[in-house]
Amino acid sequence: MPTAWLSLGANIGDPAEQLSEAIRRLDKHANIRVTAQSRVIRTKAWGKTDQPDFANMAAAVETDLLPIDLLHACLDIERDMGRVRHEVWGPRLIDVDLIAYDRVEMDTTKLILPHRFAHERDFVLDPLREISPETADWIIQRQD
Repeated sequence: MPTAWLSLGANIGDPAEQLSEAIRRLDKHANIRVTAQSRVIRTKAWGKTDQPDFANMAAAVETDLLPIDLLHACLDIERDMGRVRHEVWGPRLIDVDLIAYDRVEMDTTKLILPHRFAHERDFVLDPLREISPETADWIIQRQD
């Protein structure tokens, strides 16, 4: 079964609980099984810096969903948890990003794998290195 790596973050409400809830919802999905998760780290906001610090983590999942369908499952979880997209890089209750899916490389209007900016973001790479250092290295190498 394919393995995918997700980056999760939150900075309003109860970020630690929201991350835990997102993990629970992912694992309850009929086609997704959470197989690893990093510790939660606190980081300064990226992009738009005048907002609360973020709680971030990474998770590995096994899934029989295609990459675009996994993305939609993640977006459904965000929406069901109350995420409303007001502004790019703005505060959020929950963010679940698909960072990599096996070693698939794709660039479509809806999904780019590996994630376009993952190699620039320590808040993505540091938790990912904790659960899959080889995946973090692969993402960085794709940008060289």
